[in-house]
Amino acid sequence: MNRIKVLVVDDSVVVRRLVTDVLGADPRIEVVGVAANGKIALSKIPQLNPDILTLDIEMPEMDGLQTLRHLSRDHPRLPVIMFSTLSEHGARATLDALALGARDYVTKPANVGSVQASMASIKDQLVPKIVALAASSSRHSGVPAHITALPGTPPRTTAAPQRRTSRPDVLLIGVSTGGPEALAQVLPQLPANLPVPVLVVQHMPPVFTRLLAERLDGRSHLTVSEAADGDAVVPGRVLLAPGNFHLRLRRVGTQMRVVLDQGTPENFCRPAVDVLFRSAVDMYGGGCLAVVLTGMGSDGARGAAAVVAAGGEVLAQDQRTSVVWGMPGAVVAAGLASEELALTQVAGAVLRRVSRALAPLTGVGR
Repeated sequence: MNRIKVLVVDDSVVVRRLVTDVLGADPRIEVVGVAANGKIALSKIPQLNPDILTLDIEMPEMDGLQTLRHLSRDHPRLPVIMFSTLSEHGARATLDALALGARDYVTKPANVGSVQASMASIKDQLVPKIVALAASSSRHSGVPAHITALPGTPPRTTAAPQRRTSRPDVLLIGVSTGGPEALAQVLPQLPANLPVPVLVVQHMPPVFTRLLAERLDGRSHLTVSEAADGDAVVPGRVLLAPGNFHLRLRRVGTQMRVVLDQGTPENFCRPAVDVLFRSAVDMYGGGCLAVVLTGMGSDGARGAAAVVAAGGEVLAQDQRTSVVWGMPGAVVAAGLASEELALTQVAGAVLRRVSRALAPLTGVGR
């Protein structure tokens, strides 16, 4: 089996050594080179031909964002994983990097107490993402990495459960790797007068989710915000689960409200898509329309099964337009998705369902 070739780009000698040691210990991975800044990295790519780059954000001479601009032009199929810090500045820069084409990110170890703990943190975060991105990379599959819009590709109707004929009561979205840009495509296509609430789980740490919600709010007709405990769940509003908190629902009188908790992670995730989906089924029964977008792992598959069992419907992003087809692929493999959709088709499929028996929806801004 060919090993995954990685180029490590970071101005810190210590970080380069930690990452190189961790990755070199995995038999699936080969560190083919290191670079102290983006300029050096760009000069090495033609000779080393890496499968993946790990890229620091703050570096002298050419930083991570400048490097990404060059990569998007000269090496658009090369997957990049950013190294970020758990800070507001780091989160903003990471979201900028994802918008520029980075596929994913990991956070640098902080306050872990020892070199061994730092190495364990890097291993737990970075190795699975390298393996998943390499498996789905265009450099292995021949599909250009930047392709997310394939308007000529028809949705694939599956042999999944019978679709609902009545309008759903709530829209649920679960997403992970590649999620910020996927959400940035889907949510702005939904109109301000959407007649159902939208609840989203995106696997991200604290601070990142708040800043992501702010960015999406600025691009969308709908109001988008990070969920707070007790928030009302109402039509026309998108609530994003905050990092490190599960998002559940409860009914208070006639009003649906958000409940946040730090219960046990599921699928190694908190927030977890499965938690949201199950809780929504408890409150809305068959009135759930669930959408599972790009992401690593299988979070959402068990929750999708609960949605279908209750009489709701599940849509999944297709493999061709997913950064990683783990989460939607698990739903499709389980026979739970009524349709597989290119990313550009997701909003239209949602609108067809929520518009049933209603006057035509408009895209009037806020």
